[in-house]
Amino acid sequence: MAVPSKQQILDWIADHPDADSKRDLAKAFGLKGNERVELKRLLRDMAAEGQLVRRRSDQREAGSLPPVTVVQVMPPDGAGDLFVRPIEGADEPARRILYQPRPQDPALGPGDRFLARLAPERGEDYDYTARLIRRIGEVSDKVVGIFRQQAEGGRILPIDKGADREWRVRAGDTLDARDGELVEATQTGPRGRMGLPQARITERLGDPSAPRAVSLIAIHQHNIPDEFPAEVIREADAKPPADMTGREDLRHLDLVTIDPLDARDRDDAVTAYPDTDPKNPGGMVMWVAIADVAYYVTPGSPLDREARKRGNSTYFPDRVVPMLPDTLSGDLCSLHEDVDRAVVAVRMRIDAQGNKIGHDFHRGMMRSRASLSYEQAQAAIDGQPDAATAPLLDQVLRPLWDAYDRLAASRKRRQPLDLDLPERRIVLDDEGRVTSVNFKDRFDAHRLIEEFMVLANVAAAEELLARRRPLLFRVHEEPTLEKLDALREVAQASGFVLAKGQVLHTSQLNRLLAQAEGTDFDELINVSTLRAMTQAYYHPENLGHFGLALRSYAHFTSPIRRYSDLIVHRALITAHGWGAGGLSAWDIDHLEETATQISNTERRSMEAERDTTDRYLAAYLSERVGTELTGRISGVQKFGAFVKLDETGADGLLPIREIGNEYFHYDPDAQTLIGSETDLKIGIGQRVTVRLTDASPLTGGLTLELLELDGEAVARGPKSKRGRVTSRRPSALKSKQRADERRAKRMRRRPG
Repeated sequence: MAVPSKQQILDWIADHPDADSKRDLAKAFGLKGNERVELKRLLRDMAAEGQLVRRRSDQREAGSLPPVTVVQVMPPDGAGDLFVRPIEGADEPARRILYQPRPQDPALGPGDRFLARLAPERGEDYDYTARLIRRIGEVSDKVVGIFRQQAEGGRILPIDKGADREWRVRAGDTLDARDGELVEATQTGPRGRMGLPQARITERLGDPSAPRAVSLIAIHQHNIPDEFPAEVIREADAKPPADMTGREDLRHLDLVTIDPLDARDRDDAVTAYPDTDPKNPGGMVMWVAIADVAYYVTPGSPLDREARKRGNSTYFPDRVVPMLPDTLSGDLCSLHEDVDRAVVAVRMRIDAQGNKIGHDFHRGMMRSRASLSYEQAQAAIDGQPDAATAPLLDQVLRPLWDAYDRLAASRKRRQPLDLDLPERRIVLDDEGRVTSVNFKDRFDAHRLIEEFMVLANVAAAEELLARRRPLLFRVHEEPTLEKLDALREVAQASGFVLAKGQVLHTSQLNRLLAQAEGTDFDELINVSTLRAMTQAYYHPENLGHFGLALRSYAHFTSPIRRYSDLIVHRALITAHGWGAGGLSAWDIDHLEETATQISNTERRSMEAERDTTDRYLAAYLSERVGTELTGRISGVQKFGAFVKLDETGADGLLPIREIGNEYFHYDPDAQTLIGSETDLKIGIGQRVTVRLTDASPLTGGLTLELLELDGEAVARGPKSKRGRVTSRRPSALKSKQRADERRAKRMRRRPG
C-alpha cells in the first residue's frame, strides 16, 4: 500500500484519537520498510506546517491534548474531586482534566505525578478525563552527585559524563553530609537560567571512591528499585513449593541446566534425543523446560505489581538487582540439581535439516540431572569430561550437540544477523576492586543454549498465535535509511562494501561482517552494525524480528528475570486451560501499557549496566594515567574523536585540543576531521597510539592525547594553538569554535 496523503492521515487521526503514534499509522495503512521512513518524513513536514502537534513519537490534531502524557495532581476542589495538569507543554490549550481513579489504583495526592491516558469527555466543569497508567516518582527531579561543603550549605557536583549543571544546597538541607560525599537529592528550586537550581539532600550514599559504590551510583542515578517492600518479601517467604496437582511428571527426562560459572539463577533446562518416528529420519526431539514462575507470581498480587514495576533484573559485576525476591529467584524458581521444580516445558521436533516440524507445551514437574557451566559442558564434548559430566556424556551431552548441529544448519540458511561482539568480563576482588578486564570465551555450548532458547521462543509465539491468545511479542524493526547510510560510510572508510538500493535483508549485513572478519576492522564493523540497528522492544502486535530473521518471536525462556516472559507463561496457561496463574482481564486490558513499561525498564537497566562498566574500566585504568595505549578510532564528532582501546575495549575521548597544532574541519557526512594546514585526516577505523591523560571513576570518562595516527607521529605544538574546529563559513568560525569548546569541556568535566 502507498504512503497515505496528508488528508488521509488527518482523517485517520480524527477517527482514532487514542491511537495516533507513527507505529499505529504504519499498521493502519499497511506500511513496511522504507514506506515507514517516508511516513516519518511526512509527519515531520505536517508538524512543521502546523497541521500536527508533535510530542515525542505521537502525532495529534493541533489544539488537542495528547492521549498519553505525564500529569501532576492539583489540590482537591470544593467537592473533593482531583484535577490534574499536564507537566509538559506550557503552550498547551487550557483544559480542565478530571482524574478518575479505579479501585486498584494507589492513593494519589496533590503534587503526585503519573503517566495518564487522557480521553476527551466534556462534563460540567471539565474537558478531559485522566486514567492512571503508572505512577511516576521524582525521577526528573532526582540528583545524584558529589557534595561540596561551603560556608552556607554547599553544592552538588554532577557525576554524569558531559554534565555541567550544579545544584545549590541550603544550610538546612544538607542532611549533615560531609564534603566529598556521594549524595542523593531532590531538586526543590526551578531550573532557571540565572543562578543555580536548589536541591535538598535526601540520602547520604557514602564514599564515592569505595569499590562497591560504582554499581550503587548507577542504581540511584537510574532510579532502579533495589529494595523490596515488606509486603512483597512476606508474600514470597510464605510461598510453599509447588506440588504435582495438575502437572505432568517430567522427572524421567534427562534435563540439565547449562549456565555461566557465576550464574545467579537457573531458569531453563534442556535435553534432546533421536526421534524414533520413521517419518522423521535423522530428526531429533528437544525439550526446553522453564521455571513456572506464574504459579508463584499471580496477577495483581504485591509480587506481581513489584515485578511489573521493575520489569527485569539488572546485573552488575558486584551485585544483581533481581526482579523477584531471592526466595523465588534463587530457590523455588531456580532449577537446582536433584530438586523437584515446577516448570512450563515445550517439546519440539526437528527434522534432519534442523527445521521445526512440531511442538507441544506441558505444565509439569522436573528434576535436573546436573547444574553445569558452559566451560564444563564444552570440555566434556572436547574430550575432557570431569566427575560431573562423564556420566552424562553419551546419554545427555552428545545428543544435545547432535540437535545443535542441525539447528546451526537451519540458522545458516535463515541468515539471522551474525554479530560477533566480544563480551567484557570485569573481575573484582573480595573488596570489590577491579583486578582484571578480560574478554569472555565463547563456546559452542553458549550457542547451543541460545539456539534452543530461540526455537522455544518461536514455538511460544506460534502457539499463542494459533490459539488466538493475547501476548507480548519481542519486536525488532529494520534499520532506518539514515542509519544504513551511516553504516555504509563506515564500511567504505574501512575498505568494505554494503550494497545500496536494495530491500534490506540480514544476509546483506552478514556479507559485510564476513568481509571484515579476521581483519583489523572486525570489531569496528560489528559495533557499527549493532549501532545501525533499531532498539528491540515489546509490543502486543506481531511486527516481526528483523535481527533474528523471524516472523514471530516472543520471550518465554526467562520469567525469573523478565516480566515479558511471565506474561507469555500466563498466556500459555490460559490457552491450555491449566488452571490458576493465567492472564487476568487486567493483564489483557493493559498489555500495551505493560509493553511500554518493560521496554523502558529494559533500556534503563542497559544504561545502568553500561555506565557501571564505564566506571569500573575508568577505575581500572586510573592507575595507568600517563601510559601509552593503542586503539582504533570508533567515532568522530566536531568536538573530537572516540577511541576504542585494544586491551580493555573501553571507549575514550580524544578532544580536539589533544589532536594537533592546527585547526580542524569537521565533515559530518564523511565522519572525519581534516587539518587545515596539513590535511591530516582523522576518520573511523584508523589505528592510533594515545596517551591516557585522565580517567575519572566517578563519571566513567577517559580522556586521551593523540600520539600516532596509522603509525605516523602527530606533530605537536603550543597548546593554545592546537585543536580548533573550523566551519566552511568563515563568518561562523568564532561562534562555532566557542560552542565546540564548551561541548568538549562538558565531555571532560568531572567532580573536583
